[in-house]
Amino acid sequence: MYQAVFIAIDLVAVSLLTFALYFPRHHRRDLVVAFLGVNVGVLAVAIVLGSAPIGAGLGLGLFGVLSIIRLRSDEITQHEVAYYFASLALGLIAGLNSIMNIMAICLMALIILVLFVGDHPRLFRRYRQQTLVLDSAFTNEDELTGHVAVLLGARVRSIQVRRLDLVNDTTVVDVRYQVGESLSLAREALPVRQELAR
Repeated sequence: MYQAVFIAIDLVAVSLLTFALYFPRHHRRDLVVAFLGVNVGVLAVAIVLGSAPIGAGLGLGLFGVLSIIRLRSDEITQHEVAYYFASLALGLIAGLNSIMNIMAICLMALIILVLFVGDHPRLFRRYRQQTLVLDSAFTNEDELTGHVAVLLGARVRSIQVRRLDLVNDTTVVDVRYQVGESLSLAREALPVRQELAR
């Protein structure tokens, strides 16, 4: 009976995670089925493993379940990985509890609350990240930062050169920046390239 209650709680929790948090914020339909499938699949396996005597077999079984899930796609971002693991954790917590456990319910609620707050659109809403391919090879970091600041019209908080190609005159950078800053502030960081060219 308690197992059925936990199954119901898990289904409500993963539905909130997927349909109330993830999809309205990120709009990727393909990951909806992934989150639901991972959750229910892990839930089912955890229930079966949880009905066996606790021992090395259970630990190896859980290790096998976790090793099945591979997140090697370049299209999956860090916040989507977090949703994957939250879905997986909800299934494990619900599946391994055969008795009514208030702590387990609180942990499931905590997972959803953490993702609600951590992935909220208003949290650091002015901060962005982009990978840019620039049509010039920048060897001077200050000059590079100033150029990117003017290009984006934002304040650059962090910049990392991924590739510098002096032959083809290109630079690939990973930029963390803050939008909403005055363009004049960004221009202040730009060295006077025209004077250097003269």
